[in-house]
Amino acid sequence: MSTHSHAEGHLPHEPEKATLEGRNKVLGFWLFLGGETVLFGTLFSAFLALRHQVLDGPQPSELFKLSLVAAATAILLTSSLTSVFAIQALHNHNVKALINWLIVTVVLGLGFLGLEIYEFYHYVHEGHGFTTSAFSSSFYTLVGFHGAHVAFGIFWISSIIGQLMKKGLTVVTAPKVYVAGMYWHFIDVVWVFIFTVVYLMGKVV
Repeated sequence: MSTHSHAEGHLPHEPEKATLEGRNKVLGFWLFLGGETVLFGTLFSAFLALRHQVLDGPQPSELFKLSLVAAATAILLTSSLTSVFAIQALHNHNVKALINWLIVTVVLGLGFLGLEIYEFYHYVHEGHGFTTSAFSSSFYTLVGFHGAHVAFGIFWISSIIGQLMKKGLTVVTAPKVYVAGMYWHFIDVVWVFIFTVVYLMGKVV
């Protein structure tokens, strides 16, 4: 069945899996996420090994402001929910709702990034620079690497919004939406681990 015969309103229920190319994109992306998981696992291991080596820098318990981090966490988890609503709109072939939910997801992602940048700025002024200690280097590498993933996700979803506005929902654009949604959930899950391992453990252990 050609791409053109899937005009809007005649799409299958799960248009992201309607073509072999679409299914291959989804499968390939699962493999990519496996590699990303290994990469983040390595950064977590390095952080756990180095987190007590603070030298003359501030201790994690003195440094971290849990209220700020909790607010950032709430924003990112909410964005995960809005991306679920976007996928529901995709399956209902509701392009307007799909675009709107993706825009909300991007705005929430920007809010999260803004808080993270403010947090880093605050830490540097507290004497917690990238090269202050092994702890600070491993902290900024792990959390900053995640922040870069969020920034990439925002850019990626924004470009997909542009494609949806121009081309509508097709068996070509649908897999892109679905894969970007998977990516966004992945960085949300990674953040939950960062919140637990870096911030909560930093306060109590």
